Amino acid sequence: MLGSYRAELLKLRKRSAVWVLFGAGLVLSLIFGYLLPYLGYATGDQNPQTTGVPRDAILAGMLPARVIDNTIGGYPIFAGALALVLGAIVIGGEYTWGTLKTIFTQRPGRASILGAQFLGLATMIALWVLGIFTACALCSIGIAAAEGGSMSWPSLVDILQGLAGGWLVLMTWCLAGAALAVAFRNVALPIGLGVVWILGIETLLAGVVNSLLPDLKFLSNALPGANAGSLVFAVTGMATGDAPPGVRDAVDGGRALATLLAYCLIFAGVAAWTTRRRDVT
Repeated sequence: MLGSYRAELLKLRKRSAVWVLFGAGLVLSLIFGYLLPYLGYATGDQNPQTTGVPRDAILAGMLPARVIDNTIGGYPIFAGALALVLGAIVIGGEYTWGTLKTIFTQRPGRASILGAQFLGLATMIALWVLGIFTACALCSIGIAAAEGGSMSWPSLVDILQGLAGGWLVLMTWCLAGAALAVAFRNVALPIGLGVVWILGIETLLAGVVNSLLPDLKFLSNALPGANAGSLVFAVTGMATGDAPPGVRDAVDGGRALATLLAYCLIFAGVAAWTTRRRDVT
């Protein structure tokens, strides 16, 4: 598996789509975490979007103390959709290009190859998280220096906890994309179904349950998106009014953590079982 893992890292490093997706996630994090809030802070009373919001409160949201909030706040929906696309193109691309049959005939076994692909995806997701955190940290430092804001940072434990929680959220969606790619043996359909689920269906379902069918709330709270948002809410400790879309306290942090780990195991297990039992042609 170690040789296959190194091969997967080489493929991931050389695939332009991987870095395009990372760039999209990075740009979205910087726009919604820093650019738009800073424009609102700079324009002050002239901006109707910030009417009634103290300028100090807007500035505080961009300082180093809130760097984890801005790093992982968009992971449950926007960056999660990009991670799902990553999983789908990495696993589904082998079916689309017809390379999987060649790989399987050269050994190691199917489970080892799929495990190496998952390890490669986990490594790339970790690089995504660290890259976005670094960019957000630099923006926070720049804004604090320019506006005379506080340079206080979260504790190292809080930073590591936030980054680990963000990695788990993205990894859950990435494995979901991988499982869909194995199930449908292509790229386009898994991406379409997964993105529509993240951006539309789950949000709509949660809204309908909360407003019309409160007795079924336990079902919406068991969905991956609700638990992803709850884990981010728990590790950041942000206020409900400041939470970005998809981040909410549907369940407590411990339950969200256990649920996302269970989803990771389910998605990986389904993909492995399907790969071992089914003809790849």
